[in-house]
Amino acid sequence: MVKRCEWATGSPVMERYHDEEWCRPQHDLQKLFEMLCLETYQAGLSWQTVLNKRAAFRQDFYDYDIAKVAAMTPADIDRLLTDPEIIRNRRKLEATVNNAQVILNWPAGSDFATWLWAFVGGQPIRHAVQSDAQVPATTDLAQHISREMKKRGFKFVGPTTVYSFLQGAGLVNDHVIGCDWAPENK
Repeated sequence: MVKRCEWATGSPVMERYHDEEWCRPQHDLQKLFEMLCLETYQAGLSWQTVLNKRAAFRQDFYDYDIAKVAAMTPADIDRLLTDPEIIRNRRKLEATVNNAQVILNWPAGSDFATWLWAFVGGQPIRHAVQSDAQVPATTDLAQHISREMKKRGFKFVGPTTVYSFLQGAGLVNDHVIGCDWAPENK
């Protein structure tokens, strides 16, 4: 029998996300951007809701092509606000475009992925937790990265959102001990 983190049971889309993406180190800029966007959409909502709308978000945001999203206009946002297949929150949609612009205009000599991974020394942080209840909502690291992201112009990147992003992108591994995807079980 497959053992998963408790939060990921009961829904095929949640199980697939847990098994194939969550806490797996991601360095691809476009994938990191998508993960960041998904976490911003999740603020105040369930992760199930976000994953159910993921395909529509991918379509509306050009598969998270950073240059195309960065070029979107207020008229594009107005159009997206009429799409019932996505989460229609103007601030979240505007943050998607803003954050694409921040990543696209990253200072020469580095990139967002390299900058982000430098916070963890290029290696995922493993929290050996026994249960989902022991997984923190945020950490000092997430608070620090949140502040640094805001300084660079990112929007909708509070500490809780950033911590979830760090988990999703694999900078932090919070698979509970006993989960088949926990590092000690690989």
